[in-house]
Amino acid sequence: MTRTLPQTPPASRPLPADLTRRDFPAGFVFGVATSSYQIEGAAAEDGRTPSIWDVFCAEPGRISDGSSGAVACDHYHRWEQDLDLIAALGVDAYRFSVAWPRVVPAGRGPVNPAGLDFYERLTDGLLARGVQPHVTLYHWDLPATLQDAGGWTNRDTAHAFAEYAAAVAARLGNRVVSYATLNEPWCSSILSYELGEHAPGTRDRAAALSAAHHLMLGHALALPEIRRHAPQSQAGIVLNLGPQESASDRPEDIRAARHADGRFNRWFLDPLLRGEYPADTWADVAVDAPPVQDGDLTLIAAPMDFLGVNYYSRGVIGAQGGVLPEGARVTDMGWEIHPQGLTDLLLRLNADYPNLPPVYITENGAAFADERSGDRVHDPRRTEFLSTHLDALLRATQAGVDVRGYFAWSLMDNFEWAHGYQKRFGLVYVDYATQERLLKDSALWYQAFLK
Repeated sequence: MTRTLPQTPPASRPLPADLTRRDFPAGFVFGVATSSYQIEGAAAEDGRTPSIWDVFCAEPGRISDGSSGAVACDHYHRWEQDLDLIAALGVDAYRFSVAWPRVVPAGRGPVNPAGLDFYERLTDGLLARGVQPHVTLYHWDLPATLQDAGGWTNRDTAHAFAEYAAAVAARLGNRVVSYATLNEPWCSSILSYELGEHAPGTRDRAAALSAAHHLMLGHALALPEIRRHAPQSQAGIVLNLGPQESASDRPEDIRAARHADGRFNRWFLDPLLRGEYPADTWADVAVDAPPVQDGDLTLIAAPMDFLGVNYYSRGVIGAQGGVLPEGARVTDMGWEIHPQGLTDLLLRLNADYPNLPPVYITENGAAFADERSGDRVHDPRRTEFLSTHLDALLRATQAGVDVRGYFAWSLMDNFEWAHGYQKRFGLVYVDYATQERLLKDSALWYQAFLK
């Protein structure tokens, strides 16, 4: 569903001054999140082979500051310090991703024990500190050897992913509270194979839609492997979603917003929750539609234990593309700050998908141009972003949406993909030259909120 943007945006709801975790349902989980390539570093250590991001970063002009994730936050060596930091924040949970080329260096075949050892240490270290481990199996770092064979445009990659998922679940088992198969398949298909902004950086719509379908198939094939090896853990997927609102009541703008909603939201939601691709979007993509085989959609629509939702902003769509409303406030990424969009999104999911599983907000956060001042980093805009979005989330839960948890993105400043180290999303400031970590004011606010 899309809606027309009001000509005068409504004033934001005042934030309750006393908002605390006690306002949320009993058992609601609060956490922080990261991903492997963005923080780990150690790109050529202990048997890890190159991922598509290592290759992409080596291509001139791909990364805005010419950097890579080769060192990143050096989390591979500093993980104990980082887990102490997580525990000190007072969060219930930590969402991290596993690097496929660290675990299965050739993409398929022999498993690398040293790679699995690292994630086992991480998992056990979290549990020892009273923090729940939540694992994402694929956060975009595909082994480069698989990309050489077509990457996600090759149906075999979905089967390779299921084998890799089985290896991780067999080692970590029920110690992990939840396994997400994929993070944001829109990004690892459309943004990566059609728009060319992420690895592998191609520009081919048919290839992108094929990749999107094979990603969803990989999710479907991995679910039973997770459940076989970790039957007490939750299994699901993470999608990046956002309302796509019409910039006006003109028919051409309404059509454009509907099209954007189909490509961004429904192309992934409908196969998972309805067992079909949206008919209007399928007609839009025409000859570029993916090669769906008999039985694929039945597999993809298998029930999940949860749906992870990453929310950063809404889209406001006109016939000529996305626009910013007059007077809009934006983050350092140029994304509109719009907490109401989170409430709207969750209410829409609840209304449109009767079989919606429990929801986790698996990412929510903002990049700002943070600057250190002595031993403090004052980031009031991030604190406001987090608090107003938590308020928006609370309103959705009060309206009946079954949301079970919230993960702030991200734990620390890190390698922000094609932007390199120029965008800071962290609650924790990272001095990349020294690898010093420093709690920002937003981290101190989150810590107090959780108490």
